[in-house]
Amino acid sequence: MSAVSKPVRSVPGLEPMIDVVTLAAYLGVPVSTIYDWRTNRKGPPAYRFGKHVMFAVSDVKAWVEQQRDPAVSGGS
Repeated sequence: MSAVSKPVRSVPGLEPMIDVVTLAAYLGVPVSTIYDWRTNRKGPPAYRFGKHVMFAVSDVKAWVEQQRDPAVSGGS
């Protein structure tokens, strides 16, 4: 049985958050990759609530932007 995440609900005044399954689907990587990144401190920062790991949408956006591959300039 595959895990299906619930949609994120906005709560006024609180940062929207997503779970590991949603982040993995968004990035197109396996859930295990997200956990590997956490272990190696390579992924976006996360929050732990008991057994649940959640990611603030703003942290994910900032981390994704940091992963941008710099453009290779042509040497003309």
